[in-house]
Amino acid sequence: MKAIIIPAAHCRQLPFYLAAEEWAARCLSADDDYFFAWQVSPTVICGRHQDMPLEVDMGYAAAHGIEVWRRKSGGGCVYADNNNVMFSYITANEAEGVSGTFGRYTSMICDMLAGLGIKAGPTGRNDVAVDGRKVAGNAYYRTAGRSIVHGTMLYDADMETMSHVLTPSRAKLESKGVKSVPSRITTLHAQGLALSCDEFVRYAVSALCDNVPVVMTADDVTQTERIMQSYLTPEFLHRTPAGRTDAENRQRIDGAGEICVGLTLDSDGRIDRMRLTGDFFATGDIESGIIRALKGCRLNKNEVESVLRDTGELIRGVDASTLAAIIAGAAHRPTTEN
Repeated sequence: MKAIIIPAAHCRQLPFYLAAEEWAARCLSADDDYFFAWQVSPTVICGRHQDMPLEVDMGYAAAHGIEVWRRKSGGGCVYADNNNVMFSYITANEAEGVSGTFGRYTSMICDMLAGLGIKAGPTGRNDVAVDGRKVAGNAYYRTAGRSIVHGTMLYDADMETMSHVLTPSRAKLESKGVKSVPSRITTLHAQGLALSCDEFVRYAVSALCDNVPVVMTADDVTQTERIMQSYLTPEFLHRTPAGRTDAENRQRIDGAGEICVGLTLDSDGRIDRMRLTGDFFATGDIESGIIRALKGCRLNKNEVESVLRDTGELIRGVDASTLAAIIAGAAHRPTTEN
């Protein structure tokens, strides 16, 4: 695996680094895997399908100068600052699939930590834990024929800010058996790591990568900045459609995450518009395979399941029958919105 060296800059916003992953996927040889580490000023990163105001205290973020961005992978919100490190891994290995790619990546991270005397193991859908508490959370998506895994590594953590700015649902916390975000995490510092954060980053890159890095040129940076523009549009950032919601349902599936459905129905009670949000991982095109496919469908489980069965599994860990039950269940949970 080769390290990507990004030219130093006074301050880069989070979308630049997400765009750098896409640049690597599009422009670098498929003969190698690639890895880089990065840090940002206080920032919340939301998953592709999440409803930001439900997951983030937007007022607190604005008042405390915390940026809020969206990534193109699924999963849940994370808070990042200079107390923790972000890792990006890009691979062309297509045969592994989502679970295989997560497994290989988390195994590499655990082996790297073992070299520092920290006994870590993969846990849940996508995390790395020490003594049952998360030290790293990761997300996955595919682009340009490559798989990308990116996530946090908690060197240290500002627990107070994290607990204020992240507002996950009670169901998500209860599924983890905890009452707050900080209560389910640990940090490398808390585990007794003697290295400084900069020393840890250098160690991680050297432990995971060979001695021949890819150094981004000025032209590479310009290409990355062009890709970055796709993360800055209001349509990508906010994603929640305007208008009324007639029915909604929310359910948490073990091993898959939280799925929230909001529906607008036409005069015949058929699905006109759908909002599908949550911290799940998509394995295909949600927009065409679920949302557009179900337009005009009657809101009953059999008909919804019949449509979804033809599209295959588009949400990791959720089959057509389970997803149809969640969507059809919205009929019994009319919204209180006007």
